[in-house]
Amino acid sequence: MYKLLIRPIFFLFDPEAVHHFTFSVVKFINRIPGVSALLRAIYLIDDKRLEREVFGLKFKNPVGLAAGFDKDAKLYKEFSNFGFGFIEIGTLTPKPQPGNPKKRLFRLISDKAIVNRMGFNNGGVEEAVARLKSNKNVLIGGNIGKNKVTPNEDAVEDYKICFEALYPYVDYFVVNVSSPNTPNLRALQDKEPLTALLNTLQQLNEKKEKAKPILLKIAPDLTDSQLLDIVDIVITTKIAGVIATNTTISRKGLISENKNEMGGMSGMPLRERSTAVIKFLAEKSNGAFPIVGVGGIHSPEDAIEKLNAGASLVQLYTGFIYEGPAIIKKINKAILKK
Repeated sequence: MYKLLIRPIFFLFDPEAVHHFTFSVVKFINRIPGVSALLRAIYLIDDKRLEREVFGLKFKNPVGLAAGFDKDAKLYKEFSNFGFGFIEIGTLTPKPQPGNPKKRLFRLISDKAIVNRMGFNNGGVEEAVARLKSNKNVLIGGNIGKNKVTPNEDAVEDYKICFEALYPYVDYFVVNVSSPNTPNLRALQDKEPLTALLNTLQQLNEKKEKAKPILLKIAPDLTDSQLLDIVDIVITTKIAGVIATNTTISRKGLISENKNEMGGMSGMPLRERSTAVIKFLAEKSNGAFPIVGVGGIHSPEDAIEKLNAGASLVQLYTGFIYEGPAIIKKINKAILKK
C-alpha cells in the first residue's frame, strides 16, 4: 500500500515539508488507543534468533534507523513500533542551529536516492535530552557533532558537551566527523585531529561508572590509505566500532535531472561503495571491531550483502523512505531464513 498509494502522493510535495508532515501523522496515529500495539503486531518480529550482542549491548534485531531521520528524538518511541531494533538520534550539537538555507533536501527519484545539505539542523542537545528522559525500552544511539560556528580547533569542546549531556540517556555514541554539509567538518577525519578527539571522549568515558560504546561514522569517499588510518585509529583509541558509511559527495553514474545539487547523497547508488568500505575495514582489521552498515539498503538482499561483507548491524534511512516500513520486517525475515 505504501509504494502504490502513499509514496506517490508524498513525492508530489517538497521532501522536507513531507518529512515534517509525516512526523505529525505518525505522532497523531500513535496517540490513538491501540494503534501502537497494532503497528507492532503488523511490523515487529519478536524472535530471539534475531537478537544480537554487539559492543556489549543486546539488540532485539539488527535493523536500526540511521541518524538524520529523528534528529531531535521526537519520535523514537513511535518509530520503534515499526520494528526497528534500535534508533539513532541526531546529529545533535551543543547549541540549537537552523541548518543551511532551504531548499536543502532533494529526491533523485530515477536513482532512488536523496541529496541533502541540511547542515546539522537541530534544536540542540538539551532539547533532545528532555525528550529522552521518558524513554523506557528503546535502544538509543546518540549521534553528536559540532556547531557550524565552532572552529575546528575548538571542535573537541562541542563533542564533550554533547557527550556529557547525553551520557545518562543513550546506549551508545556516534562521533560524526563525516557529514559534507558543515564547512571543514570532514577535515576532522584526518588522523591527528581524529585521534585526539576520540582519545578525549574515551578519557571522559572511562571516568564514568560504566563506559558506553563510542562509534565513529565515516565517509564513503575516503581512500584506501585513509581507511587504513581509520583501522589504526579505532584500534589505538579502543573505541567500540565504526558506522560505514555517511552520505557521499560523489555523483558517479546518476541519471536524475537534479543530480548536481550540492550536498551528501544517500540511497541506492551508495550501496556498492558502502559495502566495499565495510568489507575493506573488516578484512584489514581482521574483524577487530564491529561495523554498522548503512548506505543503499533498499531490499533484504542489500542488507544481507552488508552483513556478509562484515557488518554486525545495519541501518536504514533512504530505503525506509522509498520502500516504506515493511522493509524492516522483510529484512528481519530474510535474516531468519539465512
